[in-house]
Parts: sequence; C-alpha cells; structure tokens
Amino acid sequence: MEILLPLRNHAFRWLFFGQLISLIGTGLSTVALALLAFELKPEDAGWVLGIALAVKMVAYLLVAPVVGGYASHLPRKHWLAGLNLGRALLVLLLPFCHAPWQLFLLMFLLNAMAAGYTPVYQALLPDLLSDEKEYTRALSLSRLAMEMESLLSPALAALLLLYSGYALLFQFNAVGFVLASGLLLLASVPVSRVSDRSGGVWEKISFGVRSYLKTPRLRAVLLLNLALSAAGAMIIVNTVVYVRAVLGLSEEQVPLLMLAAGVGSMVAAVVLPKMLEGLHDRPVMILGAVLLSLALFTGVATPGYLGLFPIWFLIGVGTSMILIPTGRVVRHSCQESDRNDYFSANFALTHAMWLVGYLLAGWLGSRLGMAGAFLGLGMLAAAATLAAMLLWRRDDQDLLWHEHPEMDHLHPHFHDEHHQHEHEGWEGPEPHLHPHYHPRQTHKHKFVIDEHHAHWPKQ
Repeated sequence: MEILLPLRNHAFRWLFFGQLISLIGTGLSTVALALLAFELKPEDAGWVLGIALAVKMVAYLLVAPVVGGYASHLPRKHWLAGLNLGRALLVLLLPFCHAPWQLFLLMFLLNAMAAGYTPVYQALLPDLLSDEKEYTRALSLSRLAMEMESLLSPALAALLLLYSGYALLFQFNAVGFVLASGLLLLASVPVSRVSDRSGGVWEKISFGVRSYLKTPRLRAVLLLNLALSAAGAMIIVNTVVYVRAVLGLSEEQVPLLMLAAGVGSMVAAVVLPKMLEGLHDRPVMILGAVLLSLALFTGVATPGYLGLFPIWFLIGVGTSMILIPTGRVVRHSCQESDRNDYFSANFALTHAMWLVGYLLAGWLGSRLGMAGAFLGLGMLAAAATLAAMLLWRRDDQDLLWHEHPEMDHLHPHFHDEHHQHEHEGWEGPEPHLHPHYHPRQTHKHKFVIDEHHAHWPKQ
C-alpha cells in the first residue's frame, strides 16, 4: 500500500513504531483512569474525570508555546526520549493516588510532558520527509495509527482486566513509553535549524501563537478545528448519554457506535494521500467541515441506534479531512527554523477549540437534550466553516509583494534575500550574529510571518 511507503525511511520507521507503542499504552491508561476516578470518588467519578480533562487542556495551553519558543535549542532526539521516560515514571505513580488533587497534579505533569513532546515530534516529521507526497502519506499513516489505537486499546484493556486490576494497565503504559524511548534513540534525527529571532523571553514564548494568528490561512485552519471539535465533542461527551439514557440500551452498544467514527476516519486516512495529490488543502478541509456540519444537523432528527451509525461514520470522515492536511498547511506557512513554534501554537490553539467543544457539548446536552445539542453544535460548526471560507481566500497566494522599512538590528541570520551586506571577517560561519543594516525595500517572495515580516500584507 502506498500509505506504508514512508516506513522505508529508517528514522521515520523507528519514530512511527515508537509513537504507535506509546499510543496503545496511553489508550490503556485512559481506561484505567476512568476506573481510578471511580475508585477515588464513586459518587462523583464524572466530575473527577471532567476536571482531569480540563487540567489536561490547561497543561497543553500553558506548556506548548513555551516549548515551541526554545525547542530549536534542544537536542531533539534526547529531549523526546527523556520526556517518554518521564511520562513512564509519572504513569507508574498514578495507582498510588489516594485523593483527587493527587490525580490532578499527576495529570498536569503528565500532559505538560505530552505538550513538550507532541509539537516537537510533529515539527520533526517535515525535516525527515522533505517530499510533499511522502510527508502527506506519513500524516495519513499517523492518523491511521491513532484510530487503530482507539480500536485496539479498549479490547486489550478488557482482556488484561480479566487477569488483574487496573494498575496493570498503567504499568503496560509505562513499559510502552520506555520502549518508545529506546526506539527514538535508534533513529537518526536531524538537528533543529537555529531560529533567527531576537527579543526576550516573552517574545520567544509568544512568537508562535502571535505569528499563527496573524496568518489568514492558519486562522481559517483554527476555525475548521473548531468545527471539528464541535462534532468530535458530540461523540466523546454525548455518545454514552444518547445510547444509555435516551435509547435505553446497554453499555455494550456504546463502543460499537464509537467504532463507526473510527472506521470513517480510517477510510478517509487511506484515501486522502491520493486525493491531496490533485487537490489543494483548502477545498479538502472545507469539504470535511461541511460534512461535519451536515452530520450534526442530521442528528437533530434524533434517529434510532442504527441511524446514528452513518452520522458517526461521516464525522469520522470529516475528522481526517481536516486533521491530515493541517500539518501540510502549518508546514507551508512558516520558515523551517520556526516550525517548532508554529506546530506548538497549532497544538495549543486547536486543543483550546476542543475545550470549547467539550464544555458546550456537555452543557447543551444536559440543558437542551440531544436534539438541542446536535442543533447548537451544528450551528457552531457551520458558522466556523463559513468564517474559514471567508478568511482563507480561494486565490490564496504564496508570493506576495510587501515593503520593508529601513532598520538596524541584531539577530542570528543567514545570507538570504533579506541579508546582503559586507563583512569584516570576524563574523564566523552562518548563521552568525552581528549588528546589520536593512535598507528600505519592496519585493516579492513566499511570504510567512517571521523575524522580518511582522504583519500580513494587504492584498
């Protein structure tokens, strides 16, 4: 299969299998976490889990931009391997929690490490797979692995729980992180290109988020992820409510319905690499958001159990149609030296959209019922899709005319179209650091927000 071709890349192969092992382990811990929450607070297990999810999102929002600002100075392979070992240790401590606050503290630390790991891993892939087709296949393969994990982990957890308590699931997750760390050390990982930015701590930390939000197509991507979170939260938050409370069915019916979304996502992940060879990212992602909106509006009719399967399947398809091209758009919208910042910003901001989706899905479902939840979330998804279409112009151009003011400044730099100046011989190899002058000029090239382009030009 063409989707497997990126595995011929030695470094990506080790990274991918390490990621797959850690995903399966994390899936086991997700099941164990629900059981631990019930043990800590049997009468308020849902509240404990809800707070744990909120803590997870807060950790993502706070930590990812900080890591993005300094990741280019880190040894990527050892950083990622070290975070996996740290997560293994924290997971082993989870069964020893005797109060909710201890669980929340460990969840914050665990997800702070995840926020330091995932964006750096995502920014690393374009460096390993420079070919656009190969990179797209790798994104689809990663999506496929995530869906496979969501299918396999519950079944594996059920099997393990037949022989032992939930603590064993945490132990398997720790082993998975250790194995993933070992596989990472086997991979040949290129060194990050040093960023050419100047400024203090706040400028470094906030650069990724500020630049992301100044880029029109990335603001549109964020809106499309809001549409995705509206549909995805309906599945994650309200599937069990719909099946158990509304339809009065058994708990065994819940995972079967959620399986439909996973199958839809997997089907789209297999098809998308070929589709994206002939289509731009914009129409594919917008079509995915339209499918999500239609699926939610269809649910307003509150169909029976079998009627939910095509709706959940369609949401799965739309999910992959948005998530897989997102990496391509982020990669295309930044300098190579700024990828850590942009991918970290994407990680933090899109998870903020999920926080909105989770809260809204739960509130609408409890106050307005399932029909009201479908309608409200469908309206949010449709509005976000329309706004994204307006922001991300159909004639979106790479090469833009823009003007640079006259300036003197100091930052590490290469000699590119913005740096043509004389040297005295002491400056050293590129990128080098010395005060230099930029004359006022107007020119045209591929435009991204970076050290020399602080604002998007008016078109």
